[in-house]
Amino acid sequence: MTLAFKTRFALFAALSASTLGASPVKAQDSFGSLPADAVLVTPQGDILDYVPEAGELQTMRDRRGRTVLVDTWGNVVAIVMRSGRSDNSVARRQANVDVYSNQGFDNEAYDPNGDTGFSQPGDVTGSIPDFREVTPQDVERQELPSNLPAPADENDMAALPPLEESTPQRQTTMPPAIAITKKSSAEITALQVFLDREGFSPGVIDGKMGSNVTKAIETWQQSTGETLDPNNTEDILERLRLNGGLPITSYTISAADAAGPYVASIPEDYAHKAALPHLSYTSTAEMLAEKFHMDENYLRELNPGVDFTVPGSTIKVINPGEAKTGKVARIVADKFRKQVLAYDDAGTLIAAYPASIGSSDTPSPSGTVQVDRIAFDPGYTYNPKINFKQGENDKVLTLQPGPNGPVGTMWIALSKPTYGIHGTPEPSKIGKTQSHGCVRLTNWDARELGKMVSVGTTVEFLD
Repeated sequence: MTLAFKTRFALFAALSASTLGASPVKAQDSFGSLPADAVLVTPQGDILDYVPEAGELQTMRDRRGRTVLVDTWGNVVAIVMRSGRSDNSVARRQANVDVYSNQGFDNEAYDPNGDTGFSQPGDVTGSIPDFREVTPQDVERQELPSNLPAPADENDMAALPPLEESTPQRQTTMPPAIAITKKSSAEITALQVFLDREGFSPGVIDGKMGSNVTKAIETWQQSTGETLDPNNTEDILERLRLNGGLPITSYTISAADAAGPYVASIPEDYAHKAALPHLSYTSTAEMLAEKFHMDENYLRELNPGVDFTVPGSTIKVINPGEAKTGKVARIVADKFRKQVLAYDDAGTLIAAYPASIGSSDTPSPSGTVQVDRIAFDPGYTYNPKINFKQGENDKVLTLQPGPNGPVGTMWIALSKPTYGIHGTPEPSKIGKTQSHGCVRLTNWDARELGKMVSVGTTVEFLD
């Protein structure tokens, strides 16, 4: 490695001096009223690996008297546990006992039809035309009949083997990732960029170590047969030199970037969403963050004091490299790993993406289905008779396309009616919260996958 390359990286590293510790996220970081020794545990028994933003979640009590953190959809994101033992094993086991549903809450504390602002969503959609990069039709949820007749002219779920026979068996565990020692934010960023360029997505690039990075390392190792040492910064930098160069580059904001179009904010109520001419980004910063696969807060940290609305401003951004290409013959949606795995015709793992897959009240399907239709930049049709009940809306609503729409900028419909793989308006939550039955990826990961699949691609759900 050249001295010039090392020097340039040292300058980059000086941009951000923050580091991550190895201890679990402490609840008091965002919720001061919680016990000092509290940890946040997901309903699946995992330690929550990020700190929720203030106002992002609401605190409630379940029927057992425990404190739970609930998102605006009414899903349990985490259970507040007392750490007690250093390894938190007791907390994990206790969290695993309960599978949360809406019925698990105290009726006085949680009313899905009350004034909490919660909804009972079914982020499950369907009915997308089979075309790419042209003006799309709306996404519209279909009825789920109890018996699906086998039509004579198309391959329907009824024509598939029974789920008991087609449910895939869990595959061999991925090669475990080497534990990461204390590394700077810049070093973690370099690791994230390398994995992103290789097609093994760490989700949003934010300079922080978490489960999405660990999963990306494991799948990269499974694909290549190599072992990646995340603590060997010089090796990672040399790999970056060979697949695209430095992890951070300069970018000049253009007049088109500043012009948008943008919307002032995205309302929660679907009737208000439907009144908007488009569900585009709310700011230049949000747009640029997604363009460069970044967490928006990290973009601002790298560019303190910058006004992103001013054309001609030069900023520091992630250099993600070219999108992964290839032909995907089989997709595995691994519910346990919260990850989507993409394989080619030879059975080689060529890409992997962190995902939010299903929830306890609206689980994803099991067994094997197929890609039915593909649409870029889809609209969304809300029908309260067959969709979830959102607020006081009782009429069919048509929501315009946009990255802040319910399914983001990508919709891959599955042969199981109303289910699909799609994007999201909240990329920083991917792999960290649950979806509502569908498979949710970041917009850029969903689009990358959408360009590699075709109608008929097999999708297997692993429990």
